[in-house]
Amino acid sequence: MLEIVLTIAPIFLLIVLGNILRRNGIPSVDFWNINDKLVYWVLFPALLFKTTSTLTLSGSVIGYYAIVILGGFFAAVIYSLLAMKVFKISAPSGTSLLQGCSRHNTFIALAVAERLFGADGLALAAMVTAVLIPVTNIVVVTSMVSLLPKKPGRSLPAAILRDLTRNPLLVSIVIGMSLNLLGVGAIPVLHQTAAILGAAALPIMLLCIGANLHFTAMRAGMLPTYLSMFGKFIVFPAAVFGLVLLTGLDGKMAIIPLIFACVPTAASSFTLARQMGGDAPLAASIVTIQTLISFLSLPLAITLLGHVFGLSF
Repeated sequence: MLEIVLTIAPIFLLIVLGNILRRNGIPSVDFWNINDKLVYWVLFPALLFKTTSTLTLSGSVIGYYAIVILGGFFAAVIYSLLAMKVFKISAPSGTSLLQGCSRHNTFIALAVAERLFGADGLALAAMVTAVLIPVTNIVVVTSMVSLLPKKPGRSLPAAILRDLTRNPLLVSIVIGMSLNLLGVGAIPVLHQTAAILGAAALPIMLLCIGANLHFTAMRAGMLPTYLSMFGKFIVFPAAVFGLVLLTGLDGKMAIIPLIFACVPTAASSFTLARQMGGDAPLAASIVTIQTLISFLSLPLAITLLGHVFGLSF
């Protein structure tokens, strides 16, 4: 386990550093707010576009990954909706619970995959990302629009379509995968520019994750927070693990989707909750607590999975 901790420790050190810098106003609070938008609208879409448009697609691998990771995702979604009903959680809080159970921090997952398996791990992680992000955004945004009060004069289909078409991550994956399937290959200048921008995405986003942890909100809605932790750290990984065994995936092919299942929820859950009228303080609490727990749970999970699948890191 010590080797795993040392391998992925730089990822969490960047998160801690980001929080320290923001708390001390270095360079300023506004800088981190702008950087967060820069990553979401420019750097991460560039990384996704470059990776999905140039990776070597394997139909069988994508098929297995779709079964495994989407099976875990939908198990978490169903669990959150049932928990919302059983515990009579309000719609705004329920949408934050939904995000806490079903979404994933892509940046941490990609960073861990690259640290453990190098370029091969990053390519496989990008394949999982290409499968998971579109479905996650469509299901989560659709569910939130359906559950939350609608703005006057705005139909449900129009609201869903607007929020989906404005999502830069979804758009970048659609464009990248389209170019890949058409066999266009790397486009001079465009892909070189995307590669430079994408290389900056992971370290800057890890700093931004730390900068945007909200410790003052950690006591907001503890019941939904506990329910989200069970959904994200038990239901989601258990479903993915069971499907990995059923599909016969092994080695690093099996570990990669399980990394996505074990990482905390997306840091952007807070932003989405605030923009769409969900319970933003609860979303901030869920993001912060899950991220802190993952400092210990993720190395432990990877160590156990390594033993199960016969990998030494």
